[in-house]
Amino acid sequence: MTGYADDLALAHRLADAADAIAAARFRALDLRVESKPDLTPVSDADTAVEREIRALLAEERPDDGLLGEEYGATPTSGTRQWVLDPIDGTKNFVRGVPIWATLIALLVDGRPVVGVVSAPALHRRWWAARDAGAYAGPDAARGVPIRVSQVGELADASVCYSSLGGWEQAGRLEPVLQLMRDSWRSRAYGDFYGYMLLAEGALDVMIEPELSLWDVAALIPIVTEAGGTFTDLAGRPVPGAADISAVASNGRLHSDILGRLGQPAAH
Repeated sequence: MTGYADDLALAHRLADAADAIAAARFRALDLRVESKPDLTPVSDADTAVEREIRALLAEERPDDGLLGEEYGATPTSGTRQWVLDPIDGTKNFVRGVPIWATLIALLVDGRPVVGVVSAPALHRRWWAARDAGAYAGPDAARGVPIRVSQVGELADASVCYSSLGGWEQAGRLEPVLQLMRDSWRSRAYGDFYGYMLLAEGALDVMIEPELSLWDVAALIPIVTEAGGTFTDLAGRPVPGAADISAVASNGRLHSDILGRLGQPAAH
């Protein structure tokens, strides 16, 4: 049994609380949406979910640190930090698109060791803990093991990405377009969903040029425990403070994808 079983169980309870709040506000006629300083939207559901999880963690793990998208970091002198995205896919949420989720991760010594991704509008949850495998199902009681695909050639691979605009800003649009041309299929599912489909073996590659820690921390244990590989564009382990890039794959395709994306174009 994993050494993080209690933390994973707690993460499921946090996700249950988040689901109850967010699902009740999804497609609500009185949903309040504002713009943050970076002009991205934030709804009253985002802030309510984060406040609830912060309150629960203050009771259950008062000595642990916490980083959340909406309210920043709670410092700690320890080596444990929870990382939270209350609603990943807020733009989908506010438009009534059901592809959104709460992302909950635990980092120990800066490494993600527990991840839970809960998407109540899809009736789906994914989770993993270090050395314990990855699972998916409608809830924690009905999970089944998941595994990445065995596709070994890009010509046979399904490639997922976030948005072409982001890759254009990163100076890598042409390599990404060529990657799509050379693959069997390409789709832009975006946000957490592409990574979870990768972990389930439904697609083979997921790439994004710019993210924050709360966008990826919960995804990494799930992808890697499912047998996949998760790095930045330089092939390094992902966790960092900001401006994170992500290349996730079934592992067999990883070096090929990194080589194809190459260096950004000169401006």
